[in-house]
Amino acid sequence: MKPSKMIGGDYSLELNNVFHKGQVEPASCFQSLFGSVQTGLILKDITLEVRAGEVMAILGSKGSGKRALLEVIARRSKGLSRGQILLDGRPLTQAMFNQCCAYVGHRADLVPSLSVQQTLHYAANLSIGSQVSGYVKDSRVRQVLADLALSQLARHSVEALTEGEYRRLVIGTQLVKDPVLLLLDEPTAGLDPLTTYLVVSMVSSHAKRRGRAVILTMEKPRSDVFPFLERVAYLCLGDLVYAGPTRMMLDYFRAVGFPCPEMENPLMYYLCLSTVDRRSRERFVESNAQIVALVEKFKMEGAPYRKSSAMSVLLGSPPSDHQPNSHPYPYSAQGSSTTQIGMTLYQRQFASTFGCSWQALFYLLARVIAMPIAFLLIWIFFHDIKDYQSTFKSRSGLLLTCITTTYLTSIFTTAYTYAPHRTRYYQENQDGTYNGPLFLVSYFTFSLPLAFLTVSGSSAILYHLMKFNDWTELSLFAAVLLSCYLFAEQLVVAVMAISRNPYNTSVFCIYIVSVMIVLGSGMLRSYRGMSEWLSWVTYATQTRYAGAYLTTQAFDGRQQYNELWQNAAQNCSKPAAKPFECRYQDGAAYVNERYPATVADPQINLVASFVFPVIAAVFNILLYVAPLPSYVKAKFRE
Repeated sequence: MKPSKMIGGDYSLELNNVFHKGQVEPASCFQSLFGSVQTGLILKDITLEVRAGEVMAILGSKGSGKRALLEVIARRSKGLSRGQILLDGRPLTQAMFNQCCAYVGHRADLVPSLSVQQTLHYAANLSIGSQVSGYVKDSRVRQVLADLALSQLARHSVEALTEGEYRRLVIGTQLVKDPVLLLLDEPTAGLDPLTTYLVVSMVSSHAKRRGRAVILTMEKPRSDVFPFLERVAYLCLGDLVYAGPTRMMLDYFRAVGFPCPEMENPLMYYLCLSTVDRRSRERFVESNAQIVALVEKFKMEGAPYRKSSAMSVLLGSPPSDHQPNSHPYPYSAQGSSTTQIGMTLYQRQFASTFGCSWQALFYLLARVIAMPIAFLLIWIFFHDIKDYQSTFKSRSGLLLTCITTTYLTSIFTTAYTYAPHRTRYYQENQDGTYNGPLFLVSYFTFSLPLAFLTVSGSSAILYHLMKFNDWTELSLFAAVLLSCYLFAEQLVVAVMAISRNPYNTSVFCIYIVSVMIVLGSGMLRSYRGMSEWLSWVTYATQTRYAGAYLTTQAFDGRQQYNELWQNAAQNCSKPAAKPFECRYQDGAAYVNERYPATVADPQINLVASFVFPVIAAVFNILLYVAPLPSYVKAKFRE
């Protein structure tokens, strides 16, 4: 039986004597790579409990261990942890957490070209199993829209949302699967007071209505959220200063000699009490000694406050109002098939490109229109080229421009259209929703037809300029350009596995492609004059095969290039013609000057041009399977 199906309605999350050791200082790239980061004890003997239907706030200053505590609960922390974490009396494993719980990080990136409703729709299809009907999923989406006051914004694009609306939507992508435990890392950071109140009240309403447990962290709690918090825990440098019911917090601190002054925000007052004062050495020593005393005091006298059962006995109240199995199981308890997830990812790609937002229009233009426009400009620039021997270099320049434009268009298009989906993948992958190969296969399946469409349309623009004899030659010309387009796309995908910035990725890929073009195309430098070792290096470049094929197709065996004039004034058939200037008897002579016979084999070059994107695609799939260093993935999640 699945773990989530055994969770009763009156469940609880318990932490017993939890310690965690992890990184305590920022590390450089080399330190992270070689594992020489400085570590220390971040969480120290954490014991607390939160029950179904309750909202608990973890309060503390920056560096107190709030995020580390959430990551330890979510089983996502890097470092050594020990102690017990129990959900409904059973150890909470990572698989169990991914199945029936949810974590909303401080920063989350959604696909900007989708609408609010589409974002929740695809989140539901990714996280809710295929056994649940489409009607139930749509009902759940409508319910979340209503609960988070997003119904009026359902058709608005994500890019048009305010910060508060965006934050509620991010929470909604996890609420849609109705997790039994919801962890929120700083959900109100940077929000105005009204939006903060709305977010906390909505989360509290969800917890009580659905009987779910919620744990959220806050750095600057306001007094108006006090009624929505059933429990609160104060952290200072990994130690618990207090953890228990909010309504008993005032009594506890009054009993230990720290009553809250009238007209003060108790949440903020005791947060300041639990924070080390670093304004001077004297204040630091005094506040640190006071916090140490409070920590020790709570260790000795805080047991009745930590546990709901002990607190219920103290108050003489029943343990809980919830009856076992009185609440529905989370929808995520139902398993999703690989086919369903793959189709959902494909549909999300399609919706993000063919949507009604300005961002979707940009994606569509970049994928379908950008390259034909560039080739139209190429046609305008080269359309009046004449058939002379002196213009062979110009025709070779035309081929070079076509290859270069294809590479550049693919690089920029992929860098800016792939980036949001890549970032979303890294964040959803932590939830165990899907893996890297499935994500890449769905992306390639969507991208390939659009690449074929844009390359075919661009090539057709140059049909007469390239002097093709039939549509077969045009098809082969387009096929080679398509292989270049796909290879550049795979190159960008590989680099963006570790690079977050699309602009930096584009620049890096352009450097690589530029070296390939200069070294291997044979259009800027003849293979005849190339040193042997450099010629061997060109075997590793796609431009060696693509350039040689296009040059051979454009010049070799074409009757119109036989015995051409050098230019409009010099007839090469006359005895007075200069031998060096009139050295091309036909197009084959030009090809032979640029490429040896071993390089100019058209069949080998055509096949080899497509081998490169296929190998690159396989490499990318392996790259997304291999475990990347955590500091690389953190760039896309934090």
